[in-house]
Amino acid sequence: MSEAPDPEVVELATKIFDLARQGQTEALVAYVDAGVPANLTNDRGDTLVMLAAYHGHADAVRALLARGAAADHVNDRGQTPLAGAVFKGETDVIKVLLEGGADPSAGTPSAVDTARMFGKTELLELFGAH
Repeated sequence: MSEAPDPEVVELATKIFDLARQGQTEALVAYVDAGVPANLTNDRGDTLVMLAAYHGHADAVRALLARGAAADHVNDRGQTPLAGAVFKGETDVIKVLLEGGADPSAGTPSAVDTARMFGKTELLELFGAH
């Protein structure tokens, strides 16, 4: 049997995920630099990179990748940060993820599939260049 998580730990994790969603890069990376895992995931398998990418925070994504976060971590629904950024139309985030080694073919649907689905030919060309 597993123990219930410590409420203080849950509260701290919630705060850190909120920092990623809000793009508060300086505060977010201070936690990572202090020992919070760069690939910390929530109860849906979303990483800090996924949350920052989905909400359009390129600087936060760049800082997390620089601290060892995975660019292609797939969440519980098979989604990658890159596909989420394509869905949301976050071009700056897309470029940062590609520079960080994200694979446009990873995930379900992949970033390539998502770009095709929404007719984003300029992104397909960008992916072809990587």
